[in-house]
Amino acid sequence: MSSIPRVVVVTRPTDFEELMARHGTREQARFFLEQRDQKIDEVEARHRALEQVLTRVSQQIPVRWRRTRVPRAELSRFVWEPEDLVVAVGQDGLVPNVAKYLDGQRVIGVNPEPARVAGVLVRHAVDALELVLRRAVEQRAIIEPRTMVEARLDDGQRLLALNEIFVGHRTHQSARYRIARERAQERHSSSGLIVATGTGSTGWARSIARERATKLALPAPTDTRVAFFVREAWPSPGTGTSITEGLIEGASRLEITSEMNEGGVLFGDGIEDDRVAFGWGLRARLGVARERLQLVVGTR
Repeated sequence: MSSIPRVVVVTRPTDFEELMARHGTREQARFFLEQRDQKIDEVEARHRALEQVLTRVSQQIPVRWRRTRVPRAELSRFVWEPEDLVVAVGQDGLVPNVAKYLDGQRVIGVNPEPARVAGVLVRHAVDALELVLRRAVEQRAIIEPRTMVEARLDDGQRLLALNEIFVGHRTHQSARYRIARERAQERHSSSGLIVATGTGSTGWARSIARERATKLALPAPTDTRVAFFVREAWPSPGTGTSITEGLIEGASRLEITSEMNEGGVLFGDGIEDDRVAFGWGLRARLGVARERLQLVVGTR
């Protein structure tokens, strides 16, 4: 492997690019928006601003270093090198998009719009990037290892996520399955369940926890535990509601056996298009993944 560092810049399409892909021309996109009392100028301005940020990102990468740019849609086909430095330029959600494809590579999140993006995972300003990259190569970057969650199916498939994994019906109608935790088990009819990490506990999991006023302490982003929540479990003569939340740690696993003929799925980090079919009889075991996101949060 080359001793020259390689920087992999990860991006996602802008709203303007997606409009162009859908409508073909700027004029047709403009017409579409104006029919809905919206203006294309703001969308196009944000697109141009991001392009300027990406130009500045390129300028921040040392000249002799290797570099490549990977759109989000091509991440599953990209061949990673163990020492890659990954620069995610975009919203916080771009980091989970790339995290599931990595195995120890360090990730530097660059916030292109501080006025619009919270910067929980994309913490760095573009003008600070060169320093962060050099410190990373010198092993002087501050790394925050973030726990990830995995689902292993008994047919050999595996799903990995940084925020959470959802198990249920793809149309969000009643999901039917058997749930087992340690020595307890029961049948469920519910709106599905999620298994969330500490990173994901600031989003979907927190919303569920607040709504049901749970006393369960959600894990922190670096905790080596994950939390599970069953959504709207329905009690009936054949289904129970006693196993609806809890923490999973170490080698422990939550076991789910599908009783859905069609429509059963698992997906991670809210990306429904990247789902795994979960039909009748398939069994999934969910818990803490071996991999951890190596998020660069500062320098020494």
